[in-house]
Amino acid sequence: MSLELEPRMMVREAMSSPVFAVEEGSDITEVAKLMREQKLGAIVVNNSGGQPVGIVTERDIVLRVVADGKSPHGVTAGDVMSSPLRVVKAETPIVDAMRMMDKLNIRRLGITYKGQLVGIISHKDIIRIIPTIMEIMRENSKINGGPNTYSPSTVGYCDRCEMYSTNLRGVDGDFLCEDCRAEEKEE
Repeated sequence: MSLELEPRMMVREAMSSPVFAVEEGSDITEVAKLMREQKLGAIVVNNSGGQPVGIVTERDIVLRVVADGKSPHGVTAGDVMSSPLRVVKAETPIVDAMRMMDKLNIRRLGITYKGQLVGIISHKDIIRIIPTIMEIMRENSKINGGPNTYSPSTVGYCDRCEMYSTNLRGVDGDFLCEDCRAEEKEE
């Protein structure tokens, strides 16, 4: 009997919801105030029909208003937004979303369910769930592993010496750095 665990976390499990949105014609100062009030790094921009057409991030405001020396008065969300808003379906694996974000050099993706925008996932959301992913990997290693069973390398802190490593591997349910794995072989 084989127990196969394929932990595939979906973006819906890490997304932020509800989505805060403004219209394209919204004054950028009001957008910034809403971002401050809601403690948000970005706000979705909708067209007059209520459809998402872009996103305004803190970085957009800095690069397209402040750095250009523009007065924020009279500048609209539509003038500043990054467009189009890139989206993935709620059932998209987080790994695929991460690859997309990396390839497009973006920090946020809209999450859709049945054609409606239901959330946003950011690089910070993904970082927040990494400990959970590591625990799933550890449990998977314990269930499927045996003595000295190795898994593909990952990045993080060694379970034995607690040093950061870019080459951790699962050994008997623990994630060990290269030095600790070498000590394990000597024992």
